[in-house]
Amino acid sequence: MPEPTVGDATAGAVTTADATVGLAADYFRSYSVVGLLAVVGVLFVAVAFGAGRLLRPVVPTPEKLLTYECGVDPVGEGWAHTQVRYYVYAFLYVVFAVDSIFLFPWATVFADPGYGATTLVEMFVFLGFLAVGLLYAYKKGVLSWT
Repeated sequence: MPEPTVGDATAGAVTTADATVGLAADYFRSYSVVGLLAVVGVLFVAVAFGAGRLLRPVVPTPEKLLTYECGVDPVGEGWAHTQVRYYVYAFLYVVFAVDSIFLFPWATVFADPGYGATTLVEMFVFLGFLAVGLLYAYKKGVLSWT
């Protein structure tokens, strides 16, 4: 009867090191697919912009180089003063819209058993940050409409 060699004894056995290497390979293979798709997307956009640049006609005229907006010829300079408070109100709206986006899922998770205390503390920390921002805006006088 022939004696088994070292290669024959370990040929069918899978060690934990092999399993770890296999898991790491699967992990990085999934991310390589995402990376490949990102590269293909960037190349697609670059090719589309390059083709557009090569294929479009370029015939600059003074009329084409003139600033044009909403069918009205420009009068005066392009600089205009705008009120910053409109942007601040828009920013505050976005802050409170994001607040509502986080409050609805929080309310559903809060009802699940085992998440009550943790989600309650997290939400009060989040609402605290919003309150500090609102207090800062109030102290700066941003919320007074004149």
